[in-house]
Amino acid sequence: MSVRLPGPGVLTAWLAATVPAPLVVYDWTHRWEEDQPVSTALWWPVLAAPVLAAVLAARQPRRPVAAVGVSTLVTTALFAASLAFFRWVVPLTGEARWGRAMLGGAALAVAGALIGYAVGGRLPRRAGPASRRGYLIGGLAVVFGALLAQSAVRLGAEDSTIGEPPREYGGVGPYATSASRFTAPAAGAYAIFALGFSPADPECRVTGDGSEVRTAEPVSVPPGGYGSDAAVYSWVATVRVPTPGAWTLDCRTDDPEASYVVGDVPQIRGAVGEMIHWPAGVIWLLGTVPGLLVVADTARRRRATCRLPR
Repeated sequence: MSVRLPGPGVLTAWLAATVPAPLVVYDWTHRWEEDQPVSTALWWPVLAAPVLAAVLAARQPRRPVAAVGVSTLVTTALFAASLAFFRWVVPLTGEARWGRAMLGGAALAVAGALIGYAVGGRLPRRAGPASRRGYLIGGLAVVFGALLAQSAVRLGAEDSTIGEPPREYGGVGPYATSASRFTAPAAGAYAIFALGFSPADPECRVTGDGSEVRTAEPVSVPPGGYGSDAAVYSWVATVRVPTPGAWTLDCRTDDPEASYVVGDVPQIRGAVGEMIHWPAGVIWLLGTVPGLLVVADTARRRRATCRLPR
């Protein structure tokens, strides 16, 4: 019997449990926390490692060395990928002992593989045709994957922001510090923050002396949590002004209570600082890949079953 590697379903479950789940669950349960420490995120792949290793070992041929070795190696590789995500893509606040986390996850993977091998020998093995439920599971994974991918990018950007809250220079709306005016201390890029209902593209425009108009570039996945305790804003657009001085801000809104203020561009660590500017469709597409692989694998296995001699 050949070694069995994890299929798209197993990989999808691992990605969901170790990448978006730590960010989304923390946001649900700590809604008033400013930042998520990296330690709370790393517990998820650490605790998931023995579970994955046990599942893989239980499905391997009944050769102890091959079953435990392959399961441990595959689990360790996926565990390292999840750690790399929180090391370089979404580097959250706080510090982590990455070497100890890696060794701890590998040790737990070995323990899980041994348990999975021992339990797998007592489980009945059934080989049947692929069920049509794979299409349903894959379809649900496509939908939730797209939503979770965008949430992971947004929450990751919020919790990977460094430095003090951005300084505000003025804006427009009932909560802004000045009526449609702001003073840029220097030439360069400035962030436009929104409070209240904001369209996907607020179509903000900045006008300076001589009626020079600068159109703001919208942020595809607006992170939030900026501002003060009195008003928490989302970063919705970026505008570049060629000279310091007084400028006028005008943004489209469907909510009369919405406010827009101009401030310093937030400093976001890691690759997520660039990902928030990617087209939203690209992020959705990345999130759908695991579900699409499940659908494709189900179709492949069903075709292979139909070709078998009856």
